[in-house]
Amino acid sequence: MKKDDIFEFYRRLAEANPDPETELAYGNPYQLLVAVTCSAQSTDVGVNKATKALFEDVKTPAQMVALGLDGLKAHIKTIGLFNNKAKNVIALSEILVRDHAGEVPADRDALEALPGVGRKTANVVMNTAFGAETFAVDTHIFRLGNRTGIAPGKTVVAVEKALEKSTPKPFRIGAHHWLILHGRYICKARTPECWRCPVADLCRFKPKTPAPKIKSAKVQAGAAKVDT
Repeated sequence: MKKDDIFEFYRRLAEANPDPETELAYGNPYQLLVAVTCSAQSTDVGVNKATKALFEDVKTPAQMVALGLDGLKAHIKTIGLFNNKAKNVIALSEILVRDHAGEVPADRDALEALPGVGRKTANVVMNTAFGAETFAVDTHIFRLGNRTGIAPGKTVVAVEKALEKSTPKPFRIGAHHWLILHGRYICKARTPECWRCPVADLCRFKPKTPAPKIKSAKVQAGAAKVDT
């Protein structure tokens, strides 16, 4: 995608959603770190349901350590891979208490050194909690980067580097959120909803998905009659 088109791409997404935010529920950087760690291969909706009661009582790494592994598992047992996620959350909480005075470090390398925290998770925390210009590439953003042509790449890291290079200054902090929300709700994996996409004319994806056909009133009436 050309430089001017990329600027316009972000401008339109920003116009539609001036203050994009993560859909994960959290109250402080530590809770955000826990939520993102639990979100791998799970939906944000599912994670929020699992952490709602947990975050009412646990707001610090020390409180998580006091809750213990079994207590944490009882809260997050509804999300996928909860056993391993619980072990990682307890382990990273112990390290935060021991090595970081109970605070989440605003440093990507320090975050990636924590159990269960990879590059994507570290980038999300850096961006959302600390306002860093990082680009957390998940499956949605990887697909979007390649499909639209805004940041093509064969690997997650390649797409991240392409976004770092091509994203204009005014949009760098919000870019991750705009892209993930666009990929989640409009530029979907199986059937992108091009007919209602605000940036379809800038996108390199072909052929564009047409709008679904509206059944005639006669067909709809017939279907209703059969149902009754």
